[in-house]
Amino acid sequence: MPDALTNINQAINAYKTAKGNSDDNQGKDPSAGEEFSSLVKNAIDEAIKIGKKGERASISGINDHADLNKVVTAVAEAELTLQTVVAVRDKVLDAYREILRMPM
Repeated sequence: MPDALTNINQAINAYKTAKGNSDDNQGKDPSAGEEFSSLVKNAIDEAIKIGKKGERASISGINDHADLNKVVTAVAEAELTLQTVVAVRDKVLDAYREILRMPM
């Protein structure tokens, strides 16, 4: 679970940094979009790694090559990561729908 908590802390720090930068620059920095996209890409890559780790642990558990506690921990971590990804996706879609509802 430290990986998931690390990702959450990185996201919180990135949001705090972005908020501080937006007050100062008001969109003058074109690299801010690149930083956000790299943050999203890194988070997605980490989620994929955690999912694959859970799959490997499950396969090892099925073949009796892994400790049951490690299998359960890896699967629970993968499940939590998937729930986080789905929640973020839902929030992004809600924000997009809200933007579409704005009058021009």
